[in-house]
Amino acid sequence: MPESRIAMSVRAPKDTVRVIDIAGELTAFGEGVLTEAYEDADRPGVKSVLLNFEKLDYMNSGGIGLLVTTLIRAQRKGQSLGAYGLSDHYREIFSLTRLDEAIGIYDDEASALATT
Repeated sequence: MPESRIAMSVRAPKDTVRVIDIAGELTAFGEGVLTEAYEDADRPGVKSVLLNFEKLDYMNSGGIGLLVTTLIRAQRKGQSLGAYGLSDHYREIFSLTRLDEAIGIYDDEASALATT
């Protein structure tokens, strides 16, 4: 199995918000990394999880599938899921797949935090 070329870290800019910083390639091979990052972000009192795509190099359909799985996990926990730092290309993919209807899309971290 090819190794994952993705790195993620979790930050807490607010008590009720966690940011998952994503760097590299988000494909199906990154499932364990994203699952671990979400579990780290999922703390008592967290109402929103933001995905920071500013350092994303590549995402394919497997990566989109992982985002859908993460969305379902967040919804089950009563959390909202947001994203920022998406290139125009990935914004279009979110629109075509209608992910933008379930995941809040923001221009940057400041605008995402202003709504949480």
